[in-house]
Amino acid sequence: MKSNQITLTFSSIAENVSIARLLIASIGGQLDLSLNDIEELKVAVSEAVSNAIIHGYKSNPNNIVYFNLEITKDSLIIVVRDEGCGISDLEQAMQPAFSTDPERMGLGFVFMQSFMDELQVDSKLEVGTTVTMKKHLKQTPISSH
Repeated sequence: MKSNQITLTFSSIAENVSIARLLIASIGGQLDLSLNDIEELKVAVSEAVSNAIIHGYKSNPNNIVYFNLEITKDSLIIVVRDEGCGISDLEQAMQPAFSTDPERMGLGFVFMQSFMDELQVDSKLEVGTTVTMKKHLKQTPISSH
């Protein structure tokens, strides 16, 4: 399989979460992933992008979310980056059910961790947050030609 790279930048508005979901679903389909794997990718991407918009940018629509996909022969790497407020206590933020917004379940990082093979979160206050998620791709005879 050829490697591929896709970079998307979009305004920090909730409507763009569905664009990121559509893109990852389309890529998942090209990679012959199962419907379940594609659903999990969509949830992980939704959570990462929503976090950037809601928490990173405090729902201010005048900012940019950076979405990068890299497909190699054995993995899918998704990077979602914002230049927002950053996370003051990363360890606390990664805890199940922790949220700075009482309307939210606080399970975003939990979903990302359970649905992806690797999750790395880098955050600096007033600089922004970068979420890197990796999914290992199983080699199938179909995708090798």
